[in-house]
Amino acid sequence: MKKPTGSYPHVRVQGDGRAVVSQAGSVLLVETVRKTGLDQAISAALAPWRKPRAVHHPGKILVDLALAVALGGDCLADIATLRAEPDVFGPVASDPTVSRLIDTLAASGEKALTAIRTARSEVRQHLWALAGGRAPDAGGQVIVDLDGVLVVAHSDKQDAAPTWKKTYGHHPLMAFVDHGPGGTGEPVAALLRPGNAGSNTAADHISAARLALAQLPNRYRRGRRTLIRTDSAGGTHEFVAWLAQRGRWLSYSVGMTVTEAVHQHVLKIPASAWTPAVESNGEVRDGAWVAELTGDLLAGWPKGMRLIVRKERPVRREALLIRTEVGDLRR
Repeated sequence: MKKPTGSYPHVRVQGDGRAVVSQAGSVLLVETVRKTGLDQAISAALAPWRKPRAVHHPGKILVDLALAVALGGDCLADIATLRAEPDVFGPVASDPTVSRLIDTLAASGEKALTAIRTARSEVRQHLWALAGGRAPDAGGQVIVDLDGVLVVAHSDKQDAAPTWKKTYGHHPLMAFVDHGPGGTGEPVAALLRPGNAGSNTAADHISAARLALAQLPNRYRRGRRTLIRTDSAGGTHEFVAWLAQRGRWLSYSVGMTVTEAVHQHVLKIPASAWTPAVESNGEVRDGAWVAELTGDLLAGWPKGMRLIVRKERPVRREALLIRTEVGDLRR
């Protein structure tokens, strides 16, 4: 049924109904790990943390934990899902061994994180090369989206705190590489933050962007071919200035908070200045228009920055209650 290949057994499908295993769908994940060499790269990176005569390699344990999370786990103990199927996942470390490794890596701080991040970056570059025309940079551009997410904690975990949505937990800032309309976001970085972390903290956006850029091939770590996108949380002077800094020259598209000054300028835009909005696929968006604002609104922002505003008909009448109503349009 199987033969050892790398860190995981090689599983093949047969239709005689014998040697049946559960979690068979995870074989796709295991084969992806094998094909990209992720298990070998992480194992090499974490070799300094392997104790003499240790049975389980730190790299295998860490990849096992990632697989457990992908299968729905949310704590270290959920690695038991893998331990129950040795024919699919091979030998899996015990809970105490897993906990000791995490404590050891945490005590090493940035040294361990740097080793893991470097291995991930090398594997990602190899994976994009294997993907060829289906890689996210196939068009000669890479798009990185930054966005904060809320992770609810049901107990008093480390750094858990009340969130702006009146929940309790964490507020990490995530970075995803956009795969276009035919794919999803590829997670490249995460900045762990307490639940009460601010949404528009420029220092956090800069840190998350640095982590994301370090995961990209060298040719995309600076220059116009890399586009950083955020919502209005990233629309701060400090963050935009960092993106546009001489020598970095990154492309960017950030949301802008609609201040009273912006609102007054929008009201003065003549009807002839509004242009039909266009979707990312090139089709005109029905009932939506865009225009460009200029003048003193851009004072203090990087040279060459453009401020684009949009108006559109709301889908429901109730939507007008959360935006200023002007001529039955939402702006």
